[in-house]
Amino acid sequence: MKNKAKARRYTATADEPMMDINTTPLIDVMLVLLIMLIITIPIQLHSVDINMPTGNPPPPTVEPEVLRLDIDASSTILWNGESIPDMPELQRRMELIAAQPIQPEVHLRPDRKARYEVVAGVMASAQRQGLTKIGIVGSEQFVQ
Repeated sequence: MKNKAKARRYTATADEPMMDINTTPLIDVMLVLLIMLIITIPIQLHSVDINMPTGNPPPPTVEPEVLRLDIDASSTILWNGESIPDMPELQRRMELIAAQPIQPEVHLRPDRKARYEVVAGVMASAQRQGLTKIGIVGSEQFVQ
């Protein structure tokens, strides 16, 4: 008999207040606030404003000296058509041209079948020696 009284005491009736919280209005308000936040945040642009010079630049007074570095299919390095025996010789020559007051432009022309390690080694060596005017020429052969 006591168990029935306890059971009856904990059952909800129409006269008792409801103990659960209705979360639907809370979720609706949070969604409205979220949408308002998204609308008011400024759009992030991934651009950098640069002030570019106007007009045509003056023509160069002296034609730049061009150094051709070719790497053929057998990964042989050619310095203006002359074969370079090894990397220390290439680094020595790069040190000499890096020390010049006006550095020549280095045009690197790797063959399509040249080994990547050799091409990357030449570019890394030029960077270590302080050469700043380096360009890869003939890259249209790599487009398929």
